[in-house]
Amino acid sequence: MTTRPSIALQPSIRPTPSRGPSWAVPAALILLSLIPVIAGASRMTELVGGAAITPQNARFFASPVPVVVHIVSVTIYSLLGAFQFLPALRGRRGWHRLAGGILIPAGLFAALSGLWMSAFYPLPDGDADVPVRLLFGSAMLVSIVLGVTAVRRRDYVRHGAWMTRGYAIGVAAGTQALVILPWMLLVGTPDELTRALLMTAAWVINLAVAEYFIRRRARLSSRTHRPAGRSVRTAAVVSR
Repeated sequence: MTTRPSIALQPSIRPTPSRGPSWAVPAALILLSLIPVIAGASRMTELVGGAAITPQNARFFASPVPVVVHIVSVTIYSLLGAFQFLPALRGRRGWHRLAGGILIPAGLFAALSGLWMSAFYPLPDGDADVPVRLLFGSAMLVSIVLGVTAVRRRDYVRHGAWMTRGYAIGVAAGTQALVILPWMLLVGTPDELTRALLMTAAWVINLAVAEYFIRRRARLSSRTHRPAGRSVRTAAVVSR
């Protein structure tokens, strides 16, 4: 007596468990964001408390609205945005949409107010870094717009990539402090050109790290969704 072979299909690809602590990246981003957040809070205290006007802060007292908008929007964008890198929250549709509805306008306000200040605030330390500020401020604005365009097309991969780039630019003030401070301790106060180069280096570092995570996420995603045709093990049991 012969029966038909029974075939058991066992896929060889299983979801790869996440490695490392899931809070490591958000925690690092929050710590990095605390540098500009604390500096912004100090600036707000000066404006509200009526601090003495100096050459360093005169432009803020002369036109306080842009800097207040920038401080508030950057604070929301940097701190709330860090939680978008937490897989447990990012995977929740409700959370991601709610947070995105706050982050997108906050990021746009942060970029636009930063561009306005770069273009119209007189800088007491020179204007060598103005072109760099305008370049990366524009890049942040374009990244967020492209991220929104991608999600409207349901292209979630590009959406995540562009929003990651925009966030990397937006939190570069913290990296700038980490780059400029060692220079000041080891070399001294940088001149205009050196300061502009150090600020540029901080933005480049952030974007390089962002690209690393974007490509890493793409590789992991391609492994998870790889076609199972060649990786399916077939076991045939024939009983007679």
